Amino acid sequence: MPVTEAAASDEALARRSGMHGLAFAVGAYGLWGLLPIFFVSLAPASPVEIVAWRVVLSLVFCGLLIIVMRTGREFVRVLRDRRAMLVLALAGGLILVNWLVFVFGTLTGHVVETALGYFINPIVTVLLGVFVLRERLRPAQWAAIGLSGVAVVVLTVDYGAVPWIALALAASFGAYGLVKKRIGVGVDAITGLTMETLALSPLAAVALVVLAATTGLTIGTVSPLHTVLLASAGVVTAVPLLFFAAAARRLPLTLLGIVQYLAPVLQFLFGVYIMHEQMTAARWVGFAIVWLALAVFTVDLVAAARRRATVG
Repeated sequence: MPVTEAAASDEALARRSGMHGLAFAVGAYGLWGLLPIFFVSLAPASPVEIVAWRVVLSLVFCGLLIIVMRTGREFVRVLRDRRAMLVLALAGGLILVNWLVFVFGTLTGHVVETALGYFINPIVTVLLGVFVLRERLRPAQWAAIGLSGVAVVVLTVDYGAVPWIALALAASFGAYGLVKKRIGVGVDAITGLTMETLALSPLAAVALVVLAATTGLTIGTVSPLHTVLLASAGVVTAVPLLFFAAAARRLPLTLLGIVQYLAPVLQFLFGVYIMHEQMTAARWVGFAIVWLALAVFTVDLVAAARRRATVG
């Protein structure tokens, strides 16, 4: 094949891979953005019951995927790696906090605040990089952090309390990402989630037993649809993660970072226009400042990526 034809073929393959990656990214963040609808439909189940089933059923679903995809060797390899298991157990603890806070916020009428948490998550991730990894920030990144701080103050004054749901979500997910970064690419998404839910499963099982003995479990007692939805918690958890892993392999981090805003945008729209959560003038101002911070952050991210590409 002539060089020009080979180059054209490679370019076409890269373009196709990029389109597939973008589709996977939109699928992942789109599904994550629709999670509030799923969790609201699980009422009257409590946040603890929902998260406990989510842990147990995710473990079952991931186990089935490992069997079907024949990745048992990878599973055993990680299982024998004591350091990897400790790090994944820590990641499991952080994602447990994140799941509990998110479901609690959704079921108690704070969907907009959960969206705020994921809007400010990139800023919190940058802050963690500064204080934990000793990374140096560019002026635009400091400006984005400063704007986010102003937004939190404005929203705190408006709420009459610190928006702890948003801050807890951003902090727990940011820390989760930092811990997962310690693992690196040596552990694939399914094996990682399997190990995390495996570490959490004893706690989840105890929670289900305690709930069954006290308030009672809702699964199988509300309606057939409710039972099916609750039983699908494992699939709902794992599928977006698989999409995200597929997108991460095909897209540059800059584009993936921009697509991530799809999830909180959908959550915000659901909270405001479907759940009719209150949005005062001050609250709109607070969110506008957050969006301005994200615009500054994103423009700087794209500019930095272009500079690196030019130098390279």
